[in-house]
Formats: sequence, C-alpha cells, structure tokens
Amino acid sequence: MAAAAAVPVNLRLGDLVWGKLGRYPPWPGKIVNPPKDLKKPRGKKCFFVKFFGTEDHLPVLEELEPKLHHPCTRESAWIKVEQLKPYHAHKEEMIKINKGKRFQQAVDAVEEFLKKAKGKDQDLTIPESSTVKRMMTGTVAGFKWPPSPAVCYQAITKKLKVCEEETGSTSIQAADSTAINGSITPTDKKIGFLGLGLMGSGIVSNLLKMGHTVTVWNRTAEKCDLFIQEGARLGRTPAEVVSTCDITFACVSDPKAAKDLVLGPSGVLQGIRPGKCYVDMSTVDADTVTELAQVIVSRGGRFLEAPVSGNQQLSNDGMLVILAAGDRGLYEDCSSCFQAMGKTSFFLGEVGNAAKMMLIVNMVQGSFMATIAEGLTLAQVTGQSQQTLLDILNQGQLASIFLDQKCQNILQGNFKPDFYLKYIQKDLRLAIALGDSVNHPTPMAAAANEVYKRAKALDQSDNDMSAVYRAYIH
Repeated sequence: MAAAAAVPVNLRLGDLVWGKLGRYPPWPGKIVNPPKDLKKPRGKKCFFVKFFGTEDHLPVLEELEPKLHHPCTRESAWIKVEQLKPYHAHKEEMIKINKGKRFQQAVDAVEEFLKKAKGKDQDLTIPESSTVKRMMTGTVAGFKWPPSPAVCYQAITKKLKVCEEETGSTSIQAADSTAINGSITPTDKKIGFLGLGLMGSGIVSNLLKMGHTVTVWNRTAEKCDLFIQEGARLGRTPAEVVSTCDITFACVSDPKAAKDLVLGPSGVLQGIRPGKCYVDMSTVDADTVTELAQVIVSRGGRFLEAPVSGNQQLSNDGMLVILAAGDRGLYEDCSSCFQAMGKTSFFLGEVGNAAKMMLIVNMVQGSFMATIAEGLTLAQVTGQSQQTLLDILNQGQLASIFLDQKCQNILQGNFKPDFYLKYIQKDLRLAIALGDSVNHPTPMAAAANEVYKRAKALDQSDNDMSAVYRAYIH
C-alpha cells in the first residue's frame, strides 16, 4: 500500500491555529503580523503566531536553537507551516486528548475571543499574558506533527505536595507545574553530589539554579569545571565531599561503580560519621543497594536509595521521576532537592524496593524500544514506509513522546546518547536476574536483552538506546 500523503492546508493571516512547539502538546494561537523589526527566518515557510492563554499559564519559548535563526517574543514565535494545524478542524480532537487545566484555560480564551469577534469585521487583539515558565507536558495521540528542532525552555521552580497512594507508598508531586520562580525554598543543608554523567550533570545544574549549596566530585575532574563556574564547590575525593556536606547524592553507572564509590580508597564510607546522609541515585540491583545501606548505617550514617526514571533531556529540564526507599526522614529532608530535579518523587518503603521498581520500569522501556526497532525494520524489509508506520503509531494508543523521539532518532540516523544503550542493556540483565531470584519468567526481556547484546557487539554501547535498531540491519 502506498504511503498516505499529507493533505495540504492553506493558512493565512488571521487564522486560528494549533501551534506545535518542540516535543510538547499543541497550543491554540492566531496567525498575526510580526513586529516590524522581527525578520522572518530564511529558507523556512513560517507564520508568526501569537498564543492564547491566561496570566502565567501560556507556554512560551525562552530560546530556540541558534542555528535556526528563529526570533521569538515572550508570547509569540515564528512557527514552521508544518507545525501548524487549523483550529476549528482539530478542536474536538485536541480537547478530547488534552485535559490539562492550563490547556482548557487557553481554549476558553479562544472561545471568548470568538464571541467578541462574532458579527465584527475588524481584527481583534489576543489578550496579553505574562511570561510562562514551561509548556505543559503530555502526549498528543491521534494528531501527527512533524519532528521539530530541540527547544530550550526556561528553567522553572515547582511547588510540591505530598500525597498518600492506596498502595501505601508516598509521592511528592508537582502541585502547580507553572509555579513561578522562588516557590522552592532550598534546604539550608549542605549538599554533595558525586558523578556528573548524563543524568548527574542535569541534576546538579537544577540544584544550583534553585539555590542549593552544592559540592561536586567526578572521577574525571574536568567535568566539574562548568559547575564550579555556576557556583558549586569542588571536592577532591568522595570522602571529602561526604565529610563536609550534610546530604551527599551519588549517581553512577552500575553496581560495580556504586560499590567502588562507597568502599574504595577515599570513598564515601571514609567520610561517614553519625548523622551524615547518603542518597544513591544509581540504577542498581537490590542486593547491591542493600549492602551499601548496611555499611553506611553501620557507621551511624543515614541511607536512602533514589534511582531516577528519565533521560538526559528530562534531567536537564528538572522533570525526572524519583523512586526512593530507605530512611523516611531522610526522604523528607531531601524534599527541596527532589523538587528541583524532578516532577514526581515516590517513597516505596524499605531499602531495595526502589531498585526493584526501577529495574522493572527500565525493563519495560528497554523491551518497548527493541520492539519499536523491530517494527521499523520489518516495515522496511516488507516495502512499507517507516515514516508512515510512525505516523500511524502516533495516531493510536501507543503515541508518546518516547515513541516519537526514538523513531525520529532511527529515521534520521541520529543516535547521540540521551540514554546509553549499554545502560539499558545492563538494566535488562539485572531485571532478568530479579525475575530469576523469585522464579518469575521474563521471556520478553530476555529476548530484548539478546538484541541489545548484539548491538553492543556492533560497537553501539555508547550510542543512544535507539541504536538497537542497528542490531536488526547488520
């Protein structure tokens, strides 16, 4: 069957539209004349769109990729024509998909605008709104948008609340995702951070932005330089960081690295004394984290495991999901830190629970990624359009930011790491071992693990997990 062709849509000045910004949901706006001093980007078919919204609730671009030369104002932006859809034709679809409060307020603003415009020939001005801290997150299923360049949004501060789950777990969640800067009160405790990899770098950056006092250490010392410039202090060894800080976080690659960091020369354990707190954010197995908890507590320290679900971009945006277990009091002491680095934080009980849950989450994610790659390659070898397959998936129940991003990686041949392939394979291996420990079958994970091992043999370890695709084409 031939690939479905996109139906061309003619847009003009004054039209109401849905404008797509980056990887985030569409937002209602109106095509307007740009300011006289604002030049149109070269080589791009664009319209200047002013967005609807209420006070402090309108998503706004803070900064676009420099290479695009797309100027933007606080409430308007040049939007490529393929990122625009007619408002009325897709209104019901958008409202059905997106139930967010801020989104509904923006739609209400459009309807109010239309009421005022009814029966009048003159153009009406969209009500002004102030700067908004970030765009609402969420999946827009059933509405395909072409991929757009990466967009950098203004760093935000999030008000959080604690709520009890029916399962008995506790979560700290963003109570107002559009909270203004200053809503997080940083702890007065001295914070240490060990490990400045893809995840750790974004976490430390957000801790500093939200006013925390942070001392950093990394095995490769040069990685500390940027954070020193941002106001962090430098620790010469893990032991020194722990001894000079109240709460020390660590985020390293695997069980061996986590153990070496604690038990090795000048390691964490040498800096632990009564009252010192250690939070391990690495994704490891339950046995490893239990061993680390025991040695920390044996020295009078307090221990919390807190692995994170997300990727480099979510880390940079302060939108990670944190799974914590261990010392409940320490979990609460980490509240402002978790607010700075994540959108949600769950407390799951005793040490080991977070490690198990994190491995299960990554097992699902890794298996899904392998299935995506398998589907794209099957489409190719049977003469089907891979892009059309993505279009179809994006209009169904599987539609998600993850699906779209990883498929775009494959279609563009861009495997710059957002989550290292070697680490998702490590997590699959550990998840399979977790299943073995309780005699629970994990055949899907086992099959996916073999594909990732094949990709590693093809030198894809340091590429993004989406490079598992190459295991199917070689």
